[in-house]
Order: sequence, then C-alpha cells, then structure tokens
Amino acid sequence: MTPSGPAKVPQHVAIIMDGNGRWAKQRGLPRLEGHRRGVETVRTVVDAARELGIRYITLYAFSVENWKRPTEEVSGLMGLLDYFLKRELDNLIKNKVRLLTIGRTDALPANVRRELDRVIDATKDFKDWTLVLALNYGSRTEVADAARAYAAAVQAGTEKLDDCSWENFSRYLYTAAIPEPDLLIRTSGEQRVSNFMLMQCAYSEMVFTPVFWPDFGKADLQSAIAEYNQRERRYGLTTEQIKSGPR
Repeated sequence: MTPSGPAKVPQHVAIIMDGNGRWAKQRGLPRLEGHRRGVETVRTVVDAARELGIRYITLYAFSVENWKRPTEEVSGLMGLLDYFLKRELDNLIKNKVRLLTIGRTDALPANVRRELDRVIDATKDFKDWTLVLALNYGSRTEVADAARAYAAAVQAGTEKLDDCSWENFSRYLYTAAIPEPDLLIRTSGEQRVSNFMLMQCAYSEMVFTPVFWPDFGKADLQSAIAEYNQRERRYGLTTEQIKSGPR
C-alpha cells in the first residue's frame, strides 16, 4: 500500500546509468569493460521494465559532456552503442519495443546514426513499450534548442510570443512525444541529476541507489518502484486535498 492507495507501477522511469568505471576499477578491469558490462545490463533492465509494466524507460546513455573523456574511451563507447543497436534489433522487434532518441544525435558518428535510423524505423509502429536513449544529450542544450525553435516559430507566425506557456513551449523539447518521468533513478550512489531532463523531472520522484549500473537488475528496479510507492505525489496540493479527490 502507498500513502494514497494501492501500489502503482510508474508509467515512465528515467535512469542515469552511473558507475561503470568504478565497477571496473574495483575489479582491476579496464574502464571499457565496465561499459561493456553496462550494455549487458541495459537488456536486463529493459526486459524487466516491460515485465513490470513500465511503458516508457529512458536511459542516459551519452551526455554532451561525455565528449570530454579520453578519445579512446569515447571511441569505445560509440563502438558499444553500434554493437548494442545491431544486437538488440531482433530482441526489440520480438518484444514490440519502440526505440526513440533524445539529444543532438546528428553529431554522432555516421555508422551509429545509420544504425539508429535503422532500428528506429524498424520499431516505429510499436505502441505498448518504448525505450528512449538519451544520446549526446544535455538538458541545458535541449532548452536552448527548444527556445531557438520557438523563437523561429514566433518569427514565422505559427506561435505567438505572449502564448509562451509551459504547455506550448514543452512541445519544442526533444521529449514532446513522450510523457514526463514519474520516477528518476540514479545508480552508483551519486545524488545529483547531472543535466538530465531538468524540465521534465520537475515533479518526478527520485531514487538514488548505491548499486553500480553493471550490477543493477530487476530486483533493484522493483526496490526503486517500492520506494516510489511510499511517496505522496502532491503537485503543490495538500495531503488533505489529495485524499479528498477531485471536487
């Protein structure tokens, strides 16, 4: 039971996948091996999310800041992304999972963009389950891109400056086609959001787990959902208003 009723499964869970490098370091392995094991965890968690009834899962896969990492690590990450897309296509089709991306994906290597386009096109008609990969993503660049697009729409006469409400502006974010996250999880014990979905997570519940991403599994996801169900989501209302329901 939750403070407001029966247990609920969040519709959309966003995850900051953190701790691959530290996981590898603890085991005396190269950082890239940690990332490789993290890729294996992605399939585990996507399958678990579907089994639990989570319709949307967004994974922070590569940030705009990650380009600053050593060249060989960035190259290795791009190679793993290409490998993941090629390997997972059949699994996504079998389970009817749609792939979407958010971020400045045009800046990714050409081979990765080709694979992304191929998988997105092959899964575009699926409606029940959606995997969103945040690639070359940063919330601040997203807001800047949305502001630029909105300004262009105002200039073109398709939007009015005085009508710039959140509802109107949010249609220009990368996430316009998906609901806002109900739950944000960050692995590895860090307790910050690191420029991830700052606008969309304004009312998200947040769970920070010490588990490194390569070790994160279905039981950890269930634990985060159990914690989510202990929260009372008031959206600015009082507890009494929530309990009394709509008037």
